[in-house]
Amino acid sequence: QAQLVESGGGSVQPGGSLRLTCAAPGDIIKMCTMGWHRQAPGKQREMVVEESSDGYTTYLPVVKGRFTISKDNANNMVYLQMNALGAGDTDVYYCGADRCTRPLRGRSYWGQGTQVTVSS
Repeated sequence: QAQLVESGGGSVQPGGSLRLTCAAPGDIIKMCTMGWHRQAPGKQREMVVEESSDGYTTYLPVVKGRFTISKDNANNMVYLQMNALGAGDTDVYYCGADRCTRPLRGRSYWGQGTQVTVSS
């Protein structure tokens, strides 16, 4: 089972910025919809942003204009730049890959999560 490995979480003051990084196998980045999701204790995981293999991007409305997903195909990385962070952004953030094209069709992959805490 391929692993997605997140890094870059931490604590930041309101209004601050963080960049999360997801290291993933190159074929997964090319063939799957890559996304960032978040989950608070006792709540369902929600999609924050995802980008399909053909470049179509969807953002959770409350993060649009503040968060940006990007891919570095040369280094097999997916990033989430988060700006103007607020307390409502405090969650565990997960990198995920699904809706893959052949030959990975039907598979999905998740990272272990990285904590983001926004607090003064």
